[in-house]
Amino acid sequence: MSGVLNALIPVLLVIAAGHVVARMGLITGDQWRGIEKITYFLLFPAIIISNVARTDFMALPAFGMSATLVLSILAMAVLGLALQPLLKRAFAIDGPRFTSIFQGAIRWNTFVALAIADELLGADGVALLAVAIVAMVPLLNVICVLVLSRFASGSAPGARKLILDLLKNPFIWSTGLGLALNVSGLPLPGFAWSTLTILGSAALPIGIVCVGAGLDLNALRRPGPALTTATLLKLLVMPAFGVLFASLIGLDGPARIAVLIALSVPSAGGSFLLARQMGGDAKLMAEILTLQTLAAALTMPLVLLLAV
Repeated sequence: MSGVLNALIPVLLVIAAGHVVARMGLITGDQWRGIEKITYFLLFPAIIISNVARTDFMALPAFGMSATLVLSILAMAVLGLALQPLLKRAFAIDGPRFTSIFQGAIRWNTFVALAIADELLGADGVALLAVAIVAMVPLLNVICVLVLSRFASGSAPGARKLILDLLKNPFIWSTGLGLALNVSGLPLPGFAWSTLTILGSAALPIGIVCVGAGLDLNALRRPGPALTTATLLKLLVMPAFGVLFASLIGLDGPARIAVLIALSVPSAGGSFLLARQMGGDAKLMAEILTLQTLAAALTMPLVLLLAV
């Protein structure tokens, strides 16, 4: 219990610090967006490349992890789609609002997951999360785009654009580059590793500060069924699927912990951008992200205790 709390509390405090700094107005909205881009396109790729390139993946249960994650995602997708007509009849939730519930239930905040994995499992945790990134990011992007194109009013991007967007995703190409270095055994000079280490050491604290800066507590004054449904599905049901499939597959140890970290964190900030781009309910999406981030402080310790 103490190990889990000692890993989570620092991350939550840094998120809180980011929110306080944002509320004080020390950094403007445009400046925050610049910091987020630096973190997303430079700092996080550095930590992923550095850790993946030097990890012994033959010793990792990559297949068991991938299977658990993919099955959990597909189970949540089926459940979410099955709930759509019920939500429409019971609460008059239209297509755009449903897509935000769906994204809130199925996507994950990679920044938060990497920070917690690093605190709880160290460098091995970051490498394990790289397996989760490869398994989850392409699948989640495809599923969410298909759901938005079906239920929202926006137009869906073509297959070519979808593939290009995946290839341009920093988490994807940095994992691919790290794997290429790992498999090829290509020696890098010491200064290259040192540069990656310096950049990577800044990724997690800055990324988590940005998560806190993006919270909008005013959005939580009138929580409704859409907000509550997305939060319960993401923070309770999705981890439950993870526990179920991890147990059936026989996944244990640090790999089980990494999987449950990936499945129990709040939804991704990128879901807001996708909702706005494709005609979803972006305002509801922002509310979901805020509530989930706050509620995860209570639910994640319980989930991770099942994994430890």
